[in-house]
Amino acid sequence: MATNHNIKAEIRKDEGKGASRRLRRAGYVPAVVYGSNQEPQSIQILHNTILLAYRDESFASSVLDLDIDGKVQKVLVRDHQKHPFKQLMLHMDFLRINENEAIRVAIPVHFLNQEKSPAGKTAGLVISHNLTEVTVSCLPKDLPEFLELDLGELKAGDIIHLSEVKLPKNVVIPELALGKEHDVAIVTVASVKEEVDAAPAEAVAPTEEKPADKK
Repeated sequence: MATNHNIKAEIRKDEGKGASRRLRRAGYVPAVVYGSNQEPQSIQILHNTILLAYRDESFASSVLDLDIDGKVQKVLVRDHQKHPFKQLMLHMDFLRINENEAIRVAIPVHFLNQEKSPAGKTAGLVISHNLTEVTVSCLPKDLPEFLELDLGELKAGDIIHLSEVKLPKNVVIPELALGKEHDVAIVTVASVKEEVDAAPAEAVAPTEEKPADKK
């Protein structure tokens, strides 16, 4: 089960870009919570609360208890806007959820024992993590904090597909139901030579001879 996060928020009365800028200067993050057949609600959260929460990898993929002026709602982080280079959250969107309905959430993948594997100990091999998170579907109570993929037996030429990821009980990967073509490679092992050969060669334009000047 994912970590329980409790986020305290307040109802936001002022709207508009000017109001949002004033909130940020006062140390708050403007946000909105919507969904579950209810009206969207504008809220504000202390910026330090969000910074502290994001230190936990599971925050963005967990069911959160959003406490708005004492009333708790179950929500997911659906979107966020960060400053391009400052450690500053500019805006957040939260989606209300129904605890009796399945949700789809992208959760991180933890790769275990790669360094101990035959591939990890062999020079000249490139181990690629083609996916670092996977979208799963389950009831909120069954949502895992992360998925684990043991690479301890990984060797040259191996390809690990999405269908080989072990899932907790009552958790599925919806993409796999769409057909075999969606069973993508999540980890691949190739030699350095294969990586170079696979890289597209740069097109070299033919050199045109400059016509001789007529005298």
